Amino acid sequence: MGDRATAHKIELTVNGERVERPVLARQLLVHFIRDELGMKGTHIGCDTGHCGACTVLLDGRLTKSCMMLAVQADGCELETVESIGGGDLTPLQQALHEEYGVQCGYCTPGILASAQFLLERNPDPTSDEIRRALKGNICRCTGYENIVRAVERAAKALNGAGDRAVAS
Repeated sequence: MGDRATAHKIELTVNGERVERPVLARQLLVHFIRDELGMKGTHIGCDTGHCGACTVLLDGRLTKSCMMLAVQADGCELETVESIGGGDLTPLQQALHEEYGVQCGYCTPGILASAQFLLERNPDPTSDEIRRALKGNICRCTGYENIVRAVERAAKALNGAGDRAVAS
């Protein structure tokens, strides 16, 4: 990790587990997640906050992890794409599969985080609301139509089952 003299110890909760690690003052949260925690689901796309591949939930807010330092997450609660599902496909993941909303998969972690965030707050979104919720996520493969249909399908599945939770 380089010079330990410039490292700062941070403590945070990651996907429900308490984590304590030294980090360099200049280390980005996305690199901390991938390199220090070994969670490769959070992708590095643009390193400028535009593509959304690195989207995570930090203290209940969608956050582009390439746009903040790991030391800024000290004391926070972090949820990565690894926290979604727990082995079984959630209705959202199943709908993305069935509607062909995943092609290369690079943008998928950020889209999952953004769509889950939306569905937890708005269990019956319109297609316009879905598009607004996903505007921070760039997908170069799908054209978004299949992704929007998948989120609509997941909302119907969740509402039809009477279960408004997206993650298991």
